[in-house]
Amino acid sequence: MIRILIWILLISIMSKVGKAQQEMLPKVFSVTEDLPAERLLMLTAEARRAHPLPQNLEEWNTYRTDLRQRILTESRAHIQHDLPLELWETKKQQLQGYTVRNIRFQTQKGLYATASLYVPDGTGKFPAVITTHGHWPDGRRNEIFQSVAHTLATNGYVCLVMDAWGAGERTTVHGENEYHGSNLGASLLDVGETLLGLQLTDNIRGIDLLQSLAYVDAEKIGATGASGGGNQAMWLAAVDERVQAVVPVVSVGTFESYIMNSNCVCELLPNGLTFTEEDGVLALIAPRALKIFSAQQDTNPSFQPAQMLKSYQQAVGIYAQYQMADKCSYQLFNSGHGYWPEMRSAMLGWFNRWLKHTSSDAPVKEQAFELLPSESLLTYVKGQREKEVRTTAAFCYATGARIYQELLHGGSFNRVEHIIRLKKLIGLEEENGIAKVHLYDAIGEWERYGIETTNGKQIPVLLKEPKAPVKGYRLFIHEQQKDSIPPDNITEALHAGYGVVLLDVWGTGEQRSAQAEKIDGSLPPFHTLSRSLLWLGKTVMGEWIDDIGIVGHWLREEKHSQLSSIVAFRETGVAALIYGALEPSLKEIITFNTPYSYRFDDRNGVDFYSMAIHIPGILPWGDIATLVALNHAAVEMVDVRTMSGHLIEKHSLEQIRKDYAIIQQQVKGKSLVVFPLLEGSRVR
Repeated sequence: MIRILIWILLISIMSKVGKAQQEMLPKVFSVTEDLPAERLLMLTAEARRAHPLPQNLEEWNTYRTDLRQRILTESRAHIQHDLPLELWETKKQQLQGYTVRNIRFQTQKGLYATASLYVPDGTGKFPAVITTHGHWPDGRRNEIFQSVAHTLATNGYVCLVMDAWGAGERTTVHGENEYHGSNLGASLLDVGETLLGLQLTDNIRGIDLLQSLAYVDAEKIGATGASGGGNQAMWLAAVDERVQAVVPVVSVGTFESYIMNSNCVCELLPNGLTFTEEDGVLALIAPRALKIFSAQQDTNPSFQPAQMLKSYQQAVGIYAQYQMADKCSYQLFNSGHGYWPEMRSAMLGWFNRWLKHTSSDAPVKEQAFELLPSESLLTYVKGQREKEVRTTAAFCYATGARIYQELLHGGSFNRVEHIIRLKKLIGLEEENGIAKVHLYDAIGEWERYGIETTNGKQIPVLLKEPKAPVKGYRLFIHEQQKDSIPPDNITEALHAGYGVVLLDVWGTGEQRSAQAEKIDGSLPPFHTLSRSLLWLGKTVMGEWIDDIGIVGHWLREEKHSQLSSIVAFRETGVAALIYGALEPSLKEIITFNTPYSYRFDDRNGVDFYSMAIHIPGILPWGDIATLVALNHAAVEMVDVRTMSGHLIEKHSLEQIRKDYAIIQQQVKGKSLVVFPLLEGSRVR
């Protein structure tokens, strides 16, 4: 009897699967290649070749000044040496030969960082090292970075270990670990900041703190860190010449290798590959002392020795121009990813050579030390953190709210200039065109086309001709794939006389990247693709809008008809609104479950939208309401949500509609926006 029931269940499941397969839309391409990955890697190889380092010191001195400034500009790092430090010590532990002090200090006006100071006994003056941690639990209190700090302190160095922005005691809930990257860290982009830049700002202030201490020799400052912390140490030494010696550990590779790999957004410099490679950043440290540690068993492709050597070989050439090649070195360790005892011994030798000016950089055997309980290193009692120790969520919420109020109370602005700025934000400054169109056999009533573009894309298109040619075409786009579009919506468009175009936009459906999805793992969709594009000065939104523009152009030229309407879901609704702002011929946009604003609202639900949603600097530029106001199309926004995916209720929609009306007046906009929950549906 049980066997019969199992067979009935299997037959039922197979029947449902078969029915689902029959209802699936036809594919355009018979062979699915990883087109996004191929294109990104091609663009990256071109970018690397475009940034050779100068071959003489005269050219290099000009180059380095420009490069340093560009890094500061693109990272949005803040330099405020005169800002009061407001150092406060909450606990002090006396160990054998040194003390450990739990502190906080001001890194930006009204913002504080938590840290630990390891201070040798005596009056000094001691050389000092800032130690930056990577993606390990507990931030600065992790045993790896405790070990580095104890080792430095027992050997006569003051060591400052700070919690990186969004980590350690700076997480959303005090005392609970969380990953500071992904959509949470990327939310900083929307308010015009970067996680890399905020970390860099903190670390520059860390040197301000060290130099303010009477027992520190202000001329003998070093920096070290591992993994993401090694990256922090490298960026710090590159832009802050007060760092005299630096040891980045299991972190140096090439920026080229970051593309289509699993690095964090804290290691992302937006537009970085449009003006430099990692060898240029390392070269900025010249002629100060640099020693790179790499692990031969590192599993991260971006940090493996082969990648490191590409950057080292170029950077050491700049040191040679200074006749300081002995101050640039590397060492390989037969280990995995970490900051192991043999690495710490080698680090001590290097710092002794260049900060204590010993005659040798030979490794120094570690003295015995005892790790402290993680809780004993907390600056605050769990749950009693000061609000000025701002979390990423709190910072994005407050900054977004301030920018939004400034937008509402701002004056009118020039439409043309604003659109030019918008195109720059999304990375849509270069023209793309149609190279070739492939017509495939129709399946049922669906015509199938593959559009090759001049920038190397292949765009799959399904099409049904309009019953009423005057209506033109209605384009449907979905953040997952065309098969996710509700069939009723398509049927409704056909009954209304529209032609229908279904498009898998870049990174979805037949344009998906299997490699990126594998790398993303449990991270939000588009983590790998979005981060890779941002390095190249592009955005997912820009890619989507480029796809829509190509299809619209093709309809005009080949079908002698207009793309008159777009129906878009979730994130793709933002792309539709941007396209409408750029294309005045579009008559109608309908969005479903699209955010009404880029303002951050809640840590819970931060991954409701994929990483495709983020546009660096979008809120300082304007907001969703600005996009709507710039449209000539009529806009219907169905079931609008917050950036954390919370549905907007009717009473809140009233205020949103008022805000949209204010921004319409600023732009002198002509679009009509409807929120069906308030006014009922206008289209169909």
